[in-house]
Amino acid sequence: MSDSKNRTIITVLGKDSVGIIAKVCTYLANNHINILDISQTIVQGYFNMMMIVDLSNSSKPFADCSDELAQIGDELGVKINCQREEIFDSMHRL
Repeated sequence: MSDSKNRTIITVLGKDSVGIIAKVCTYLANNHINILDISQTIVQGYFNMMMIVDLSNSSKPFADCSDELAQIGDELGVKINCQREEIFDSMHRL
């Protein structure tokens, strides 16, 4: 299992359209970011995807990846958020 400091939660939400998964996954592959787990659904025309990825092999820092994915989201008309797993876990702990 990868080190949790390199694991990131990526969420994608918006109106469904062709190419959302392809564009996000192409970016990840081009930046050597490994997908550890992925779930996606489409509910009444709305696309929702959650990914857990490992940034260990990426040469880009977390902030750059987050900003670039947000920009891809803008181009696709969806909202893409990136959050470090350790922060996500802390926020959702009861």
